[in-house]
Amino acid sequence: MTAPAGMDARAPLDTPRTIFIVLPAYDEAENLPRLLLGIRAEMASAGGYHVIVVDDGSRDGTARVAEEHAAALPLTLIRRAVNQGLGAALRDGLGAALAHADPRDIVVTMDADDTQTPALIAPMVGRIDAGCDVVIASRYRRGARVYGVPLHRRTLSRGASWLIRLVFPTRGVRDFTCGCRAYRVAVLRRALAHHGGALITQDGFQCMVDILLRLRPLGVVFGEVPLVLRYDRKSGKSKMAVGRTTWNTLRLLARRRLGY
Repeated sequence: MTAPAGMDARAPLDTPRTIFIVLPAYDEAENLPRLLLGIRAEMASAGGYHVIVVDDGSRDGTARVAEEHAAALPLTLIRRAVNQGLGAALRDGLGAALAHADPRDIVVTMDADDTQTPALIAPMVGRIDAGCDVVIASRYRRGARVYGVPLHRRTLSRGASWLIRLVFPTRGVRDFTCGCRAYRVAVLRRALAHHGGALITQDGFQCMVDILLRLRPLGVVFGEVPLVLRYDRKSGKSKMAVGRTTWNTLRLLARRRLGY
């Protein structure tokens, strides 16, 4: 696989590490510009970084927005002709990052709707430098704040956190569903090898739970930082179908619990 435009191949050992920021995006033309500008400002003094935008079959010009910003920051655009879901977009984005990353590098995943501030990247990377392998921006840590999320969604999310912790207690993890995370590249590669290249097997939003459950048996050290979630800044409707995601997550938990 050749490196996409603007992305170097595997870095020599004497170069600084790179932070790859993977943004799965579906119809985010209104929100993506603010997020990319925020990433550019936040990462200006952070050393090497590279943004990977995965346009998952958008119909609103998301790809055009990403291309316009590629002149101002290191950015690779991956375009999917048909919308296939968050899990499929993450597979492509993580695959592109891992194909060109050094084992010392870090992969950060974020939602492309500008509800998660790029200021979270530094504390997540800091926790990895302190010894964690995976760090999650959590709604359930002291200092977390949530703005603009309806009460029923907040209640459902908290219930999901309680249920997953009951069925799969995981040290260091309270928020299993937030997509704002940082991973050591070396850990992702180890997980891919362990699972025969299939780290993400779910296409819907339940893929975020699935990733953690598949990392869980590998002795991974998890950590969290407080999340500030700004749904009040989001343009457009949520892409998550709450009922379908809840059902698919329950099915996933049952299958994993039974060993499938």
